Amino acid sequence: MQNLTELPFNATSQKSLSVIIKVCAVIPFFCTFLFCIVVMLHVFASHRQFLNTSRYILFAHMLINDTLQLLSSVLLFLLVMGQVKFPIFYCVPLLFISTVTYQNTPLILAAMSLERYVAIFYPLQRPATWRSGRIWIINLCLWLTSCMFHIIEYSIRKQRPAVDVLSTPVLCKNILINSSPIQALFRTAVSVMFFAVVAVVIFFTYVRILLETRKLRQDRVSVNKAKHTVLLHGFQLLLCMLAFTLPITESLTLLYTNWPVEDIAFFNYFCFILIPRFLSPLIYGFRDHSLRGYIGKT
Repeated sequence: MQNLTELPFNATSQKSLSVIIKVCAVIPFFCTFLFCIVVMLHVFASHRQFLNTSRYILFAHMLINDTLQLLSSVLLFLLVMGQVKFPIFYCVPLLFISTVTYQNTPLILAAMSLERYVAIFYPLQRPATWRSGRIWIINLCLWLTSCMFHIIEYSIRKQRPAVDVLSTPVLCKNILINSSPIQALFRTAVSVMFFAVVAVVIFFTYVRILLETRKLRQDRVSVNKAKHTVLLHGFQLLLCMLAFTLPITESLTLLYTNWPVEDIAFFNYFCFILIPRFLSPLIYGFRDHSLRGYIGKT
């Protein structure tokens, strides 16, 4: 009888230990990311020359977007780990921010690649929208595009009459508002379309700049830098696309290991969502020579 009574206690203890380990892995990681982002944003705010350059404005926009994405994602993770339940009405804004910022990242990468293309091919007659004073129009269009598709996805969901969105407490998970097959199909189609369009844009700009590098005999340094920058955007896009491997990695892990499902979900979340979002802006920020110098001084 004693062994039987100890089993639930041991299972609860192991589960609690697992939750503590997961939280202790995520929180320091996120705090380090947030510290680096705050330092870079402080550099942007303290030096006017960065705010007068379209490329740095777009990069600052990407930093803010990825910070919102990770902040909402980590907050949702902690709420689920703590089994905190609250009405869907308060859950939807968190899920909305997390999804919109996730979809917004590849669009920002496309805009940054196009900005390098415009800077190389139209150095003296840059279109008004791509100038530093009006680059906010590009950023606003990116946000509107991401929000529009998510609103459409939410609007085609099946209503649940038995659930009161203002009073029924639930765990805040994406499946609550995106549970129908038509939503899953729509979400997959939108994500594939986003990443395909961005991949085409990056490939187009890289090839054009590469061809321009072979033609120009002067200012080859600037063109080569632009070429490497666009190539880096392609690498950043690959990091973002790691999230698409989640179904494959989960299936393979379940097939070849005996890990619990929640541990596999955490492993994939940490490796294919958190780490790529952490590395992408830092690689780009510390690669930039001017920005790296100011970051070191700060």
